[in-house]
Amino acid sequence: MSDLTFAGADGIIILAVYAFLMLLIGYLSGRGEKNLHNSLSNYYLAGKNLGFIALFFTLYATQYSGNTVVGYAPSAYRTGFVWLQSISFMTIIIGVYLLFAPRLYVISKKRNFVTPSDWISFRFNSKAVTILAVMLMLWGLGNYLLEQLVAIGQAVSGLTGGTIPYQIGVIAFVLVMLIYEWMGGMKAVAFTDVMQGIVLMIGIVIFLFGAFQLIDGNLATVTQHIADTEPVKVGVPEMLTSVNWMSMLLLVGCGAAIYPHAVQRIYSAESERTLKRSFARMAWMPPITTGLVFLVGILAIVLLPGLSESNSEQIVGMMANEIAAINGFYYWVMIIFFGAIVAAIVSTADSVLLSFSSLISNDVYGKFINPDASEHKKVLVGKIIGVIAVGVLLLIAWNPPGTLYQIFVLKFELLVQVFPAFVLGLYWKRMASRPVFWGMLIGAVIAGILTLSGNSTLYGIHGGVIGLAVNFLIAVGGSLMIPADMEKEEELEKINLA
Repeated sequence: MSDLTFAGADGIIILAVYAFLMLLIGYLSGRGEKNLHNSLSNYYLAGKNLGFIALFFTLYATQYSGNTVVGYAPSAYRTGFVWLQSISFMTIIIGVYLLFAPRLYVISKKRNFVTPSDWISFRFNSKAVTILAVMLMLWGLGNYLLEQLVAIGQAVSGLTGGTIPYQIGVIAFVLVMLIYEWMGGMKAVAFTDVMQGIVLMIGIVIFLFGAFQLIDGNLATVTQHIADTEPVKVGVPEMLTSVNWMSMLLLVGCGAAIYPHAVQRIYSAESERTLKRSFARMAWMPPITTGLVFLVGILAIVLLPGLSESNSEQIVGMMANEIAAINGFYYWVMIIFFGAIVAAIVSTADSVLLSFSSLISNDVYGKFINPDASEHKKVLVGKIIGVIAVGVLLLIAWNPPGTLYQIFVLKFELLVQVFPAFVLGLYWKRMASRPVFWGMLIGAVIAGILTLSGNSTLYGIHGGVIGLAVNFLIAVGGSLMIPADMEKEEELEKINLA
């Protein structure tokens, strides 16, 4: 997003407005909430009282970010129509949610769960399984938060034309995020998600209208032009590419659906009906969001031909330059839109940080270090450790590793290993703790070795998926060889029937 025609003073003003609004929302969310900082449920789950609008938009912000706009469009630009499958892996996440979310919600209400590992602890009654699951979740959250910090710096620097450098942009908006999250908890996060979500949806539609106006044509002429100039981008993908995409569907579908911050939004719904209504609307979002971003990348092939891989990462900003020059309306929409992109990235980061803090305060500190601690003290410890974690990640983000997409893929490899225990455990009462532990551990080791050795895929299959397959075999096969725990099965049956 470098060299924007509208970058500079106007961009700084818009960013300042968004920062002020986020701080105001944080203040208003925490004002008058006497028990906000004394209750894990109130601080981390908004008192489990999120209505349809807030729940829908906070789920939307969990699945999509400003990073979706600036990161996915370049992928479509580089690969062409093959990237159409990005819509499918956003769709499969919704399918996986519907597989387990309503059932988990009912149990969470009865057992007053706060974090995903509360379910793991209840289901398997094993410290080893709980600790391993928490470690894998913290890995995924830490990686995801790093991705958002990198994106914040790039977006702020781009929108201000470099007036605010990358590093200063990261620090400034991280401070804003920490302050309003500290004041309002999940409630503040959810309401900022509503603001960012609405502007982002409207902005991407207007962006696309402007892009079509620039090419003075329709999608058919664009496709024909690409077929004539870069036929590989409209051709049928090779078998290895198709295998890789099937692997990505499994990796993202199973991994993103059990993001700790996504699971906590399931817990936060005011009712099961509200939860189901929100997911019903979310099913329309992949084509409306990812699909439109895909089109942006395709149109850029015609508007900005011949860019290198590094330069293609800037196509959204380059196109915004052209669109902003059409007239005054587009100029101001682009400023507001890019401000919303920054705010949406910050909003995603705060969701991840809140969940990271909850795992530390409730699961690590509350269950293993100081089980007798008050909820106020647990919340305080989570806040402090969250700030420390952000500080460590800021040091890494100062010189970011890899492209945004590479960072995106990396976080799923280990997180996805929690999936068998988390979801299969909801439906199969015979699943036992020991094979679940070894399945998670060995699956994570396989995925980690493949990733660290530079062999992140084998014959197109991601290391995380290979680890997940081994994980399933061990967890299921081992559970079949262990005598059933009738007492535990009866307890689960009572909950499920209820």
